[in-house]
Amino acid sequence: MVAVGLLYVGAVLFVNGLWLLGKAETRETALLNLFTGTLTFLISVYIAFTRPFGDAASFLTAGQVLLFSFTYLWVGLNNLFNLGDGRALGWYCLFVAITTVPMSLITFQSGDGRFGVIWLIWGALWFVFFLTLALRRNLGSFTGYATAIVGIATCWIPGFLLLAGRW
Repeated sequence: MVAVGLLYVGAVLFVNGLWLLGKAETRETALLNLFTGTLTFLISVYIAFTRPFGDAASFLTAGQVLLFSFTYLWVGLNNLFNLGDGRALGWYCLFVAITTVPMSLITFQSGDGRFGVIWLIWGALWFVFFLTLALRRNLGSFTGYATAIVGIATCWIPGFLLLAGRW
């Protein structure tokens, strides 16, 4: 299930990166963000409630996926309805960036070095969103390129490889 989510997170990050580079319209991106946010939310609910009650690993995985879900639901709703300037989302991104550090450590401790590194990369990207949105730092085209590249390298490729049984 998580592999399907990764595939779509890769797609939405790629499209959002293009949007940040001025290659897509704001409202156009809303649909893919809302779809991906809803999909990953449903994956989280499925993971949390189809495993034995009290399975800490299932709830950890569900919580990890929800970090992405709320990001894309927020971006999608904001892009569709122009709900604000994104500063509150930027502060949420700081919360997520900080959360990725223990997520990475837990992942490394479980023996999965690849996703341990990927969590750190995701944390760095969320931190870039914090700088851009909450602190209003103008990072030029870096944010757009970083978003698109991270989407392909850490989500789409691993998601595709997991679905193909090659990871």
